[in-house]
Amino acid sequence: MKYHTPCILSMDTATPCSSVAITRGTREDGQVLASLSLSGNVTHSRRLLSSVEWLLQETGVDWPDIDGVGVSLGPGSFTGLRIGMATAKGLAGAGEKKLIGISTLDSLASKCVTDRLICSLLDARKKEVYAAFYRLDANGMVERIGDISVTTPAALTEYITEPVLMVGDGASTYQELFLEMLGDRVFFAPAHLHDPGAAALGMLACELYLKNDLLDIGEAVPIYIRSSDAELNLLKKKEKEAATHQGNPQ
Repeated sequence: MKYHTPCILSMDTATPCSSVAITRGTREDGQVLASLSLSGNVTHSRRLLSSVEWLLQETGVDWPDIDGVGVSLGPGSFTGLRIGMATAKGLAGAGEKKLIGISTLDSLASKCVTDRLICSLLDARKKEVYAAFYRLDANGMVERIGDISVTTPAALTEYITEPVLMVGDGASTYQELFLEMLGDRVFFAPAHLHDPGAAALGMLACELYLKNDLLDIGEAVPIYIRSSDAELNLLKKKEKEAATHQGNPQ
């Protein structure tokens, strides 16, 4: 019996870069059939579905050929993640496909090949970064070795005591600070690797697909790591109302 290599349609909208890809297989034996990445001021919602349609048309891949839909879980832009998740859930649900979620930071790190410690990080705004650390496993594959966190770039350097390769727009945004604080311990991935790529995400998604590690289409949500401004403002409002109520008991 011939082994079937799963075909994954994947998308990443965690940053201003919209990335869509069709891949077969895993990081070990995979193939990128097509990928498309677009950066700019156009919102993800205006180009995501058209990008998917274009890729399917150009590759000749039909919906019956797709086994699963991979989507970036975050962290990243709150609006971008919601658009990506809604689109992925809609496509997976309508096409009766499996839905697979992958961390943005995991897919970024998976593109790096080094014996050094890897730090994948995205600019979280507010002078903070989303970050996670990785190492190569026994098979030479990048594997996360801790939790994803949101922190200041300066605080992040306190956890780095060995040579480290940094990747992601957080690395380029705060490159001068990292060089100042880490000196010759810090190295930076090539510029073309700093944007998340759906092709890398697709191969990671295939690995989870083969393990049947899937998302529930009805309940899947992005992983934001921290609360949105709207949620924080609502919390502050409730705290203010509670304080006012306590100061003016009935």
